[in-house]
Amino acid sequence: MARIDSKVIFVTTSPRTPAKMIPEIELLNTHFAGQKWSTDTQRAFMELLKEENFFNGEGAKDPAFSARDRINRAPKALGFVSLSPTINLTEAGTELVTSKRKEEMFLRQLLKFQVPSPFHKPTDKAAEFWVKPYLELFRLIRHFGSLKFDELRLFGLQLTDYRHFDIIVSKIDQFRIEKAQNKGNYKKFYKDYLQFELQQIFSDRIQSGETKTRETKDASISKFLKTQSSNLRDYADACVRYLRATGLVNISHIGKSLSIAPEKMEEVDYFLKKTDREPCFVENEKLYVEYLGNAELPTLLTDNRDLLESKIQAEFPNIHIDDSISLKNLKNILADELEKRKEQFITDQVAAIKDYRLFEDINTTFDQILDNSLYDTPLMLEWNAWRAMTMLDGGNIKANLKFDDFGNPMSSAQGNMADIVCDYDDFGLTVEVTMQGGKRQYETEGEPVTRHLAKVKRETNKPAYCLFIAPNINDACIAHFYALHKISISYYGGTSTIIPLPLKVFIKMVEDSHNASYVPQPKHIQRFFERSNELANSTNNEIDWYNEITQEALNWLTD
Repeated sequence: MARIDSKVIFVTTSPRTPAKMIPEIELLNTHFAGQKWSTDTQRAFMELLKEENFFNGEGAKDPAFSARDRINRAPKALGFVSLSPTINLTEAGTELVTSKRKEEMFLRQLLKFQVPSPFHKPTDKAAEFWVKPYLELFRLIRHFGSLKFDELRLFGLQLTDYRHFDIIVSKIDQFRIEKAQNKGNYKKFYKDYLQFELQQIFSDRIQSGETKTRETKDASISKFLKTQSSNLRDYADACVRYLRATGLVNISHIGKSLSIAPEKMEEVDYFLKKTDREPCFVENEKLYVEYLGNAELPTLLTDNRDLLESKIQAEFPNIHIDDSISLKNLKNILADELEKRKEQFITDQVAAIKDYRLFEDINTTFDQILDNSLYDTPLMLEWNAWRAMTMLDGGNIKANLKFDDFGNPMSSAQGNMADIVCDYDDFGLTVEVTMQGGKRQYETEGEPVTRHLAKVKRETNKPAYCLFIAPNINDACIAHFYALHKISISYYGGTSTIIPLPLKVFIKMVEDSHNASYVPQPKHIQRFFERSNELANSTNNEIDWYNEITQEALNWLTD
């Protein structure tokens, strides 16, 4: 049981991307089902996890702690795993791992998550909790039609008791009125509003002088409020990612707002009406665990056969529904059709990209990325780089991000794989993108980028290269990738041709592709990477190599 002293909505933030827990709980169940969740099994689990292709991390400092962080949080809190008396997947966890309808399982479990519960007990210092947070956030988004990220962060997270729903609505209404009346700088207006709300939320801690946080010795009120502001951002971001995992919520990256997908409105209205808002089994862990792990609760629109058939007929009128088909198979038919429709949307998008019809949109999106004016900039960089590579030249270009039902980017690449993999028949290319800069760029990207390239070499058994793109390239990355051109390491399949390029240089390459009098071919890409190998052998140091290959990139289509 976890004691929480949060003053705002308590939600899980680990893993950051919900889908990442799926292969991890499957691994846990395969190797440790029936065993006790102890320090020994936690360490053993992390040792196995580090060797898996889907794992992206180290878990080295304290393996047992890392294991608890990955399993005790979202997988246990959302009822996908049971750790007592022994390790097992719940019915809901089994469905998440095996079912085609993973978004449905995320939705059911999010709707049941509650505070307080036998797993999460608020302390005397916490807010007065009586809420199913995700249920009420769905209700808040539905009520307003569109909810800004700033509004979710500032007011939505204060919804610690569902009986205060109308109070939060009134706060948002008032905020919108004052925002409309404010003729000054919105950033300053929002910052002042945020400071005021934080002072109200944490008034008791401020008055009692409890303003020191674990991360610092600085007990000043300004530092305390800055830390709480950052925490609110992290919580709001986690809420968005988990709500998006249900497939019911759209996000406007430009407007930084959330809305219910129009075609999902009926489904949302159904569970908002049918799902009990009251927390349950607060003092009975046995009943709570049974309730949380039940893969059929709460009731969704798709559980009602008549409503499900109506939905299928409305969205896919050409499908004939036989009365003998079971409800489960009927759900699978809908899932299959949604997948087919999504693939068609992506196919149509690729065709438009290859015809350069989306050139202006791709360029505009890159500008917005450089300005950091989009909601989830790392995701949008990954998506737009995939679009740019698709337009740049021939080949089969695959993005390892997750798309929603309509071919829009939902979450970034999963686990240990390159962001983008390009197959040019005679050779392969991985593309890695990051918004990280400075020391963090090298620490988090250096080794994984090389590992991903080696994986593609092994799986395709042909030459492969890598393009590494970031707004700015750190000197340590330049040195690392230069050295890998020259050092043969069997673990990485020999030498590794990895070219780091600033985003602006990559954008110039895309523009050159658009402006060329001919359609660039795979040979032009391969020539560019082979030129990098030549320069690595002819230059005296990494700086000269980097400057030379950057100039080559700026003129990559010049014969």
